[in-house]
Amino acid sequence: MEIRARAALLSVGSNTLLVLAKAAVGIAIGSVSIVSEAIHSGLDLVAALMALLAVRMAAMPPDEQHRYGHGKIENVSGTVEAILILVAAVWIMVEAWQKLTSATAVESINWGLLVMACSGFVNWLVSNYLYRVAIATHSIALEADALHLRTDVYTSFGVLAGLLLIKITGWQLFDPLVAIAVALMIIKASWGLTRVAFMPLLDTALPSHEEELITTILKQYQNQGRLSGFHKLRTRLAGAERHIDVHVVLPGMKDLASAHDLSDEIERDIRVKVPNSSVLIHLEPCCNAAVRDCGACTMTAEKGNEPA
Repeated sequence: MEIRARAALLSVGSNTLLVLAKAAVGIAIGSVSIVSEAIHSGLDLVAALMALLAVRMAAMPPDEQHRYGHGKIENVSGTVEAILILVAAVWIMVEAWQKLTSATAVESINWGLLVMACSGFVNWLVSNYLYRVAIATHSIALEADALHLRTDVYTSFGVLAGLLLIKITGWQLFDPLVAIAVALMIIKASWGLTRVAFMPLLDTALPSHEEELITTILKQYQNQGRLSGFHKLRTRLAGAERHIDVHVVLPGMKDLASAHDLSDEIERDIRVKVPNSSVLIHLEPCCNAAVRDCGACTMTAEKGNEPA
């Protein structure tokens, strides 16, 4: 099984256990903040299942209907996850308001303290692992899942603090107040996930540091005199995949075979520096067609870098 799928499966397993534990303890002791965390973890479980499905589908090769592959399914998964998080926040705030207007007391607080401490620790371990895999594999779906679980860590320890305050002071309002604070944090996480996951659906360019790597490679070839210049560099994200196309200017008298070999060489160098890349190079003859070697060209090399 691929590492992304294993990471997503781990998230599914851990969230299943946490949903059952939080729901059982929250209902048993009458804590709306713990029940709200169970709801949150329930949506975490749905999101983890979606992430598992997304990374498996994204790994499928291109087909007749999807010539550029299936990478954007990860962005769709992340966007839906962000919506689910927002739904969870609204649900929690409704439950907290009902608790504020009622006289229900939290009992057997020690069980609540135990389950929230365990939840925070487990989510911290799983979110760190998911984030490492997401960065290594450029997986938007896993990054969204990791960010979601990282929010759970903060909210779990927030609920833990609220229960401790109830235990120390006896003031029951800490429970719904902490639940409302949890909901606000979830809304913030939802906005962050939406930006990360949705924007690539609009063919967002690669991060600036990745575009700089591509430009550096092209300039190295230009400085070596192997090409006259380049322009019309375009990039876009599709899940973990990077799509890159650029126009490269070569000496007008360069033969087709050597031009093709040089193009392949540039593509390989870009794919090494920017993994998961699909590179398309459009070759153009130098405007000084009599020149066989770019190093002998009297044109200003920088002109080749200006957008045409």
